[in-house]
Amino acid sequence: MSHWIILPIVMPAFLAPFIVLAARYHIGIQRVFSVAGVVALVGLSAWLVWQVSGGEVLYYRLSNWAAPFGIVLVGDRLSTMMVLLTSVLALFVLLYAIGSGWDNRGRHFHALFQFQLMGIIGAFLTGDLFNLFVFFEVLLIASYGLMIHAGGNERLRAGVQYVLFNLIGSTLFLFALGSIYAETGTLNMADLSNRVAMIGAEETVGIRIAAVLLLMVFAIKAALVPLHFWLPSSYAEAPAPVAALFAIMTKVGAYAIIRVYTMIFPPELEATMGLHEVWLLPAALVSLAIGMIGVLAARKLDRLVAFSIIGSMGMVMVAISLFDPASIAAALYYIIHSTLAGAALFLIADLVRTGRGNLDLTPQPPMIGTHMTAGMFFVGAIAMAGLPPLSGFLGKLLVLDASTGSDLVVWVWAIVLGASLVSVVGFARAGSIVFWKAHGMTAAEPVEEAQKPATLSYVAVGGLFALLVAHTVFAGKIHSYTSAVATELFDHETYMSIVLETPGKLSDDKGGH
Repeated sequence: MSHWIILPIVMPAFLAPFIVLAARYHIGIQRVFSVAGVVALVGLSAWLVWQVSGGEVLYYRLSNWAAPFGIVLVGDRLSTMMVLLTSVLALFVLLYAIGSGWDNRGRHFHALFQFQLMGIIGAFLTGDLFNLFVFFEVLLIASYGLMIHAGGNERLRAGVQYVLFNLIGSTLFLFALGSIYAETGTLNMADLSNRVAMIGAEETVGIRIAAVLLLMVFAIKAALVPLHFWLPSSYAEAPAPVAALFAIMTKVGAYAIIRVYTMIFPPELEATMGLHEVWLLPAALVSLAIGMIGVLAARKLDRLVAFSIIGSMGMVMVAISLFDPASIAAALYYIIHSTLAGAALFLIADLVRTGRGNLDLTPQPPMIGTHMTAGMFFVGAIAMAGLPPLSGFLGKLLVLDASTGSDLVVWVWAIVLGASLVSVVGFARAGSIVFWKAHGMTAAEPVEEAQKPATLSYVAVGGLFALLVAHTVFAGKIHSYTSAVATELFDHETYMSIVLETPGKLSDDKGGH
């Protein structure tokens, strides 16, 4: 048993109340502790990834109660990779929040930020479906507080819509958990994998209902059409650093689908056979198309980026819905890319707001800091549209290659390539309006809200771009790693043996991971 696996959850869980109680009126102290905590989290996450890189599985039994009776946290290649991605993203988002002053426009930003990290990381590390629900609620509460940070009627309205949609998802989640527990008597993922497989064909009604309900819940989290309506307004109205952090939130839904539908409801399971390719793949293709059409039709830059997130999640879900090792490896590679690119674009949109005073896609006089911001937007647009030479292009090639064995391969290729073309046109339209058409225009009077972006803000965005470049340069090694992750997911005997074949409560731990 490894005590290190619980630290990524415990650290932000203790740091958040400390910031509230000891430094609530001292923004400088809050910033120091918050950044130090996230830096420590990055280091710990990287160490955990290194620990499991050879195929080992780390686990932690809370109160030393053995699974499936006790709560267990599990760290394998997939979960630790997602924890590291979350931690690295959080560091650059936090630097941007400090540089732009967003963290000082409302109360308790840093405490809520830490609670948000606790919820996201907990969702990745839990080995129990009920505790996945608990961590979903933790991140929902924290994300609502972050969304309405700095106030405003539009932000409050979008926050209420966000909460309502996610509460519907939480309700469906509880119904699904009740159905699963009634049928199997357990909610531990490893134990469920064994028990669901033993259910006879004539007794699968409850399990089928639960599988469909869980897919709907995770589809809401992943903003999959037609359950995506909450995302455009919520992400567009949220403070820029919050929206950038939310780029990983949709990936929590994708992670949950990968974990649950490879371990508990695998493609070969008769009770849920056909659920992936019959329902999930068409919905993913529609999501991709609608997201990129939204990019083309958006009238504000922040909504353009929000719709690009929907489109990128459609691409991720296309790969996931094929459900074989090659497609899951492609999905994981693209998840890393789309998270970094989406977060960077939200921060760039805020740079435009800072230098221009608004985000309307209408010709206006040049903004403050035009050249640097325009260059960053150009790179971000290339990344999100999937053009060479950045990793988005490689990710799309991997997805297209993985789809060659599907019955819907023609539809996949047509929609992916068509959506890519539409996204290129949409981003080119936005960039030309905001930056190119601004030249030659003169302002009748200066915009009061416009000001020069802080240097630290540019550094934060540059850091995300550096990660995208590294993701491209080391694409071969990263794809090899995601392929190993996918292979481990479809052959999860090690995961199950480590989690289930452990000593009982109060026994001595001799060996293990």
